[in-house]
Amino acid sequence: MQTPTLIPEIVAHIADIRQLRRDLHAHPELRFEEHRTAELVARTLSHWGIDVHRGLGGTGVVGIIKNGDSDQSIGLRADMDALPIQEHNQFEHASKHPGKMHACGHDGHTAMLLSAAQYLAKHRHFNGTVYLIFQPAEEEGGGANLMIQDGLFRLFPMQAVYGMHNWPGLAAGQFAISPGPVMASSNTFRIVIKGRGCHAALPHLGLDPVPVASQIVLALQTILTRNAHPLESGLISVTQIHAGETRNVIADNCELAGTVRAFNSTMLDLIETRMQAITQHLCQAHDMDYLFEFNRNYPPTINHPDAADFARQIMSELVGSDNVIAQQATMGAEDFAFMLNEVPGCYAFIGNGDEEHRSLGHGAGPCTLHNASYDFNDNILALGASYWVKLAESALT
Repeated sequence: MQTPTLIPEIVAHIADIRQLRRDLHAHPELRFEEHRTAELVARTLSHWGIDVHRGLGGTGVVGIIKNGDSDQSIGLRADMDALPIQEHNQFEHASKHPGKMHACGHDGHTAMLLSAAQYLAKHRHFNGTVYLIFQPAEEEGGGANLMIQDGLFRLFPMQAVYGMHNWPGLAAGQFAISPGPVMASSNTFRIVIKGRGCHAALPHLGLDPVPVASQIVLALQTILTRNAHPLESGLISVTQIHAGETRNVIADNCELAGTVRAFNSTMLDLIETRMQAITQHLCQAHDMDYLFEFNRNYPPTINHPDAADFARQIMSELVGSDNVIAQQATMGAEDFAFMLNEVPGCYAFIGNGDEEHRSLGHGAGPCTLHNASYDFNDNILALGASYWVKLAESALT
């Protein structure tokens, strides 16, 4: 593998950035609670002479670095929140807050962007404005959308916005990027089958919702195999079934809940329509009422072709074209999609490696996202920061 072409000054300061990253990891904060993290980010940016705007989306922070007389501008985004997971790692920088953990690498994302900010503020080899977007509440909070609603793009107009996420399993020193859909929409549903409870020994006196719920679970899977185009992607997952309080009583109601993923609105419309029709007709066939709720949470993350091509060129300069691979679309979701719906840009993956970076004291589980044994790979901090710098400098020539 080609040795990455890193910015020497970033490498020279990376020990401090690594210490900062591990401090963030040790003090994780859940969505909308990122007060300490936001304060650390704002204080660090201000120390480097960067103007700071706070409060967008609650705890969001935007750093502003201007140079020259150009009206060109670019946004670089990192997320800050942690997950409600009990960490299994026992190394020195493991979480100090029970039930909270940086299990998705947002601590690393924040650190990489801060490293880039330090360099950009000192050298300013660009003509225009770089907006450093430190976003709260990516994990199911929709913090990107809230920052937009609070005026992110109105207060800080930019021609393009870029995001990046670490990706376990992709080798350290590699990137992945592609135009078009790269992450699915995230949607949730809730179905309540309304029966009539009775003694389990006298089922003819009631209306048992459990067999109907079972039929619905199976029937939902036919939407993708018999209604959707075979070459279109979608996903329906029933993840919860709740009914009853004791073993000898047929429950009044049975509740189903889960998620739906898709890469376009046509597929999503089909899934929602068929889900409701299946629920309605199966309940009617058994003389039961129902409640159907379908919530569209995050839209699909769709990279703009020109922005993806531009980012690929920058990545290739850093690690060689052979180490910039096609980004395989994932059914995971990302609220950076809201930003891409407003401003052209793209979302890329940076390799987090295959666990070899983990120090003594890590948990027994794999180093995958949303896993209690995960840890961000500090060896990629300088590469991620160098990418942000080269991207901004090349965009603002």
